[in-house]
Amino acid sequence: MPANTGNIGRTCVATGTTLHLIEPLGFQINDKMLKRAGLDYWDKLDVRIYRDFEDFLDKNPGAKIYMATTKARKNYCQVSYEPDCYIMFGKESAGIPEEILVEHEDTAVRIPMNQDIRSLNLANSVAIILYEALRQNDFSHMQLSGNLHRLSWDT
Repeated sequence: MPANTGNIGRTCVATGTTLHLIEPLGFQINDKMLKRAGLDYWDKLDVRIYRDFEDFLDKNPGAKIYMATTKARKNYCQVSYEPDCYIMFGKESAGIPEEILVEHEDTAVRIPMNQDIRSLNLANSVAIILYEALRQNDFSHMQLSGNLHRLSWDT
């Protein structure tokens, strides 16, 4: 969905991470909903597009990929994310194809949730797992404090 991809793109800009998109996407990359959700950050996004999963693997040899899926046995906090790893998410409606998942059981992770729901919103899921990976790597290269606009913090 373009709105989810726009939100994910904005999260990637905020975290200094690259967005890798694997076709087919189901929408055009220039979709106005995509740009609207990404606000004015889309031109700052490092985005790479692949024709299929094999193309991704060919262009990223040796990639350590964590597969986010509701079908995983371990949760996303039970793994140690390497600084250069990839976190893969599937379509919100179908997830990552099982043909891919069965080849990556050891790196499949899930977000715990109640059994009454099939899945979380894709953009929210990306943020949850991405920020855990960044936390484990001490938020490397990220701004860790902020300033007030009109006032100052008491020291």
